[in-house]
Amino acid sequence: MSKTEQRISTLFFDLDGTLTDPREGITRCYQYSLEQLGYPYPTQAELVQYIGPPLRCGLPKLLGSEDEELIDAGVRHYRDRFSQVGLFENEVYDGIPELLASLSNAGFGLYVVTAKPAVFAKRILSHFNLEKYFVEIYGPELNGRFDDKTELIEHILREQGFQPAETVMIGDRASDIAAGKANGTRTLAVTYGFGDMEELTGAEPDYICPSPAAIGELAAEWPGIQTESAGP
Repeated sequence: MSKTEQRISTLFFDLDGTLTDPREGITRCYQYSLEQLGYPYPTQAELVQYIGPPLRCGLPKLLGSEDEELIDAGVRHYRDRFSQVGLFENEVYDGIPELLASLSNAGFGLYVVTAKPAVFAKRILSHFNLEKYFVEIYGPELNGRFDDKTELIEHILREQGFQPAETVMIGDRASDIAAGKANGTRTLAVTYGFGDMEELTGAEPDYICPSPAAIGELAAEWPGIQTESAGP
């Protein structure tokens, strides 16, 4: 069976920029963190580029330092605000609830695979009543374990016993695509999030979709469990 004919059963969804738009919360929390440390902070528009990668990747660049104590302090300040206010300064993209309901009803196993700590991701998805569509929500631990999404996906595939060829990693940044490809999954880039077209095409995903509705239309064409379970 060729790759295009291979059964697809499992979908990994990134969170920020794929399911929800966290622009307001993340950028304001970065500003708060830098302010608390006595550093000047960029505008919200300038901070958009830091949405997606883990805090411990973004903060060293913003601080101009690799000092671990300083970075840890920045993480604490960020999370102080994020845990109380920032995680709710967020919006679900139009069409996402309908997409998730359709995919779930079709029989796909849906999982969140995010660079955001799992404890926060679960609160966000619960707040927006999206957690019911997912079998499990995966993200790094607060101590930084699994900050690298490539390692996180490797862990999930091993823990769940998924076949990479039957799995699609869906995200809005090149790092999502690279992490999926490194683990042998198929990859789908969405263009409505924070990665621009140059970034996403450069990552060479298997599929590119401009909207949640387009993901649903594409998934309807995949050889998957929803077609295999149908009667004669």
